[in-house]
Amino acid sequence: MNRNEHELQLEDRFLTRRQFLCRCGMGMGALGLASLLDAAGLLSPSARADAILSPLAPRLPPFPGTAKQVIHLFMSGGPSHVDTFDPKPALATYAGKSLKEIDKSITRNGAAFPSPFKFERHGQSGIEVSEVFPLLAEHVDEMTIIRSMQTAIPSHEIAMLAMNTGESRFVRPSVGSWVTYGLGTENQNLPGFIALSPNGRPLLGDQNWQSAFLPGAYQGTYVETRNTQVEKLIEYIRSSTTSLPEQRRQLDLLHRLEEEHAKTRIEEGPMESRLQSFETAFRMQMAATDAFDISKEPASIRALYGDTPQGRQLLITRRLIERGVRFVQSWQSGWDHHNQIEKNLRSSAKDCDQPIAALLTDLKQRGLLEETLVLWGGEFGRTPTSDGNLNVDNSKGKGRDHNASGFSVWMAGGGVKGGYVHGATDQFGCAAVKDKVEIADLHATILQVLGFDHKKLTYRNAGRDFRLTGTEGNVVNALLA
Repeated sequence: MNRNEHELQLEDRFLTRRQFLCRCGMGMGALGLASLLDAAGLLSPSARADAILSPLAPRLPPFPGTAKQVIHLFMSGGPSHVDTFDPKPALATYAGKSLKEIDKSITRNGAAFPSPFKFERHGQSGIEVSEVFPLLAEHVDEMTIIRSMQTAIPSHEIAMLAMNTGESRFVRPSVGSWVTYGLGTENQNLPGFIALSPNGRPLLGDQNWQSAFLPGAYQGTYVETRNTQVEKLIEYIRSSTTSLPEQRRQLDLLHRLEEEHAKTRIEEGPMESRLQSFETAFRMQMAATDAFDISKEPASIRALYGDTPQGRQLLITRRLIERGVRFVQSWQSGWDHHNQIEKNLRSSAKDCDQPIAALLTDLKQRGLLEETLVLWGGEFGRTPTSDGNLNVDNSKGKGRDHNASGFSVWMAGGGVKGGYVHGATDQFGCAAVKDKVEIADLHATILQVLGFDHKKLTYRNAGRDFRLTGTEGNVVNALLA
C-alpha cells in the first residue's frame, strides 16, 4: 500500500467550524451505521453501483412492468370531452334550456349546448368517437378511454401542475422526473426525459417538467420543435472552437475538481447536477443530431405523419423512444376554446389527428407499442353549456368554459386494455359520476405499468419521504390488460 495515501494532507490542517462540528457530530453515528450495514451484508458491492456513478443508468423496476417508456401527449388548454370522446345526446334533447332547471343536482349556470360534431362507433369495440378524429378513431380498439377524470380547480396553471406533478400548491417533481428517477434511461447519450413543443413553452414553462427536490439529472430537457433544420432545432449542440477530445479532457478535469470539493462538503447536489448536465450535453453532440434529424426517415414514414409542426414533432417523439429515451412529453397548445368551438376545436383536432394516428401505427409496426404507454389529454375538460350563462354574448360564436369536475383522457399500449371505456359523467357531461378517477389514481396506474408500487417509490427530502401520489392514489386495475 502506498504510504503517501496516509500522509497528512494540507487541507487536513484547515477545517471550518461547520466542518469540524459535522465531523465530530456524525463520526460516532457513522461507525454505528457501518457495523449495522456490515452485519446485514449491505456493504458488499451491489448491482446498483453503476446507478450511484450515473443517476441516469438504466435500472430494473421492483417487479416486471408491462411498459418501459412513456409518451405523454399534452393537449394544453383543456379539450372538450363532450366534443371528442364523451358523447352526450341529452344536450341536443334539452338544447338551449337551463341545466339547473332540468336537473336540480346540477349547480352550473348556463344552457345546454349540443356538440356541433357527430359521433360514430368505430372498431370491434364500437366505441363512439367524434368526427373530428377520423384517423385516430381507427385505433379505438387499442385505447382505454377514461371518461370519469376529475381534478380540483379549473384554472390552467393549477390544473397543469396537478396533471404534471400531482400537486397544485407546492413545488414537486413531475411525473417524467419520477419515472427517470426510478428507471434511469436506456440511452446515456440523450436526456432521459424530454419535453417537446412547436410553439414555445406552455404556461408555467419548466415547472411542468421540473425535478424539484429530485437531483437535477431528472429534470426534463425542453426542445422547441418549430425549426426544421437540426442545427436550429438544437442550437449550440456542437462547439465551434473546441474539439471532442479537448472537451473530454475538460470534463474529466471538472470531475476531479468536484471530487476534491465534495470531500469536505455534504450534499453538494447542485454541483453534481450541473456536472451531469455538462456530461449529457457532451454526449448529445452526436446522438441528438441523429435523433432529431427526421430527414433520415423514409419518405413514406414522413408522409404518414405529415409535414406539419405536430407531424414532425411526433415523428421525433418516436425516434427518441426508439433510441431509449424513457419519458417524452409532446405538447400541443390551442385547446382553450372559449368561443367559436365548432371552428377552433375542429382545427386543433385536425392538427393532431393524422400525427397521433401515425404514431400509434408506427409504434405498433415496430413492436414498440406493447412496451410504450401513450397518454393523451389536457389539464381538464370543458362545460356542456355555452361559455358563461344563459345571457352570454355569442357574437364570436359559442364556446365552452373550464370544467374540472369531469373530463376524458385515453391511454394506449404499455399493458392497458384496448377497446375499453372506463367510468362516466352525468347525462350532460357536467361531472364524473361513475368510477371516478383522480389525478393521483392516474399517476399510480402509470407507475404500476412501469413496475412500481406508487407507495414505495419515494425520495427523502426535508426529513420525510415524498412520493408522486402524495398521501392518496389507488391503482385503477380495471384499466390494465
